[in-house]
Amino acid sequence: MKNLSLILNIVLFVAVGVLYYLHFSAGKPASAEGGAVLPKDLSIAYINSDSVLKYYDYFKVNRDRLESKGKKLDQDLRNRAQGFQNDYEAYQRNVSNLTIGQAKAVEEDLAKKQQNLQMYQQSLSQEMSAEEGKVTQELYKRVTEFLKKYGQENGLQVVLKYDPTSDVLFGGASLDITMQVVDGLNSEYAIEKESTPVKKDSVASKKK
Repeated sequence: MKNLSLILNIVLFVAVGVLYYLHFSAGKPASAEGGAVLPKDLSIAYINSDSVLKYYDYFKVNRDRLESKGKKLDQDLRNRAQGFQNDYEAYQRNVSNLTIGQAKAVEEDLAKKQQNLQMYQQSLSQEMSAEEGKVTQELYKRVTEFLKKYGQENGLQVVLKYDPTSDVLFGGASLDITMQVVDGLNSEYAIEKESTPVKKDSVASKKK
């Protein structure tokens, strides 16, 4: 099903976002128009969002998890659809041997099964969309929060997203902090995984 397959293509459109984090020292004068005055030396860097998605372990883990779940749900839906198709073909083969009342009852049952199948398909699509949305929001939160800290620690006021869809047409290599950001994100994620208690499964109980 197109609604459930290729979810990677959906998630890959996650907007890592353009983070405009402007740090002003206290007491900066306002301009004549009433707006804030930019720092004299504005420090700018950029990240390549495609590379972040490619190398960030958190995203890779969740991408694989969503792909696996999507395939399972897709197969389940296909099995149910095949079951409905088998019932429909059986009805067509035997309809000549049924009374009008029996045929009507089977047709009503098939109509109900078809409706249930469509509702199930919609529920799966909504379920996957909701999970993808959660991953998208969490990814954006993780990246932007890390960039805020990174910017403060390294004297950056602006961090841009650089990829074929962005408005940044050129960025010098010295401004590229992609791999530093990826390394930092992965380090934080590794620490997070180590500190997260491992859930014990029911293997022990099954052996009893």
